[in-house]
Amino acid sequence: MQPLRSAAAFTALALESGLIRADFRWSAACEIQGMKAIPTIRKYMTTTPHTVGRDQSLSFATKILRDNNIRHLPVLEGGKLVGILSERDVALVAALKDVDPEKVEVGDAMSQQVFTVRPDSPLDEVADEMASHKFGSALVIDNGKVVGVFTTVDAMQALSELLKGRLSK
Repeated sequence: MQPLRSAAAFTALALESGLIRADFRWSAACEIQGMKAIPTIRKYMTTTPHTVGRDQSLSFATKILRDNNIRHLPVLEGGKLVGILSERDVALVAALKDVDPEKVEVGDAMSQQVFTVRPDSPLDEVADEMASHKFGSALVIDNGKVVGVFTTVDAMQALSELLKGRLSK
């Protein structure tokens, strides 16, 4: 048997034999070459994010955003994710004439298209998606539950930490 000459060869063999999962490839290759694996979203996400119900008033949601100094609020209905309400969504509705935030429901102002990821999603892939689609956040879902939120602020904190680590070597 010939010795394995690269991490790619090892990874291919391990995948073929079922020793590792496909999503484990990059981490395994990095570790074999002595490089650090790309961190996952779990390391940088904000855990246990505040949420709001779809049928709650926009003024209630605005208070949650303001009181907690956050810009993104997952919207739930019966415990399931149905959308996201951003500070921008609130500002847009508030700018409309003759609109009472006490009477407008969150479901009428939220965005139904939500970018979701798993806690073990690689940081680089999530950041790339967010940048290419101009998403302000990614909701982190595990077993059907919202377990975190990863925002552009979290991304900047990750960038800062990774650059400091790299430049200090």
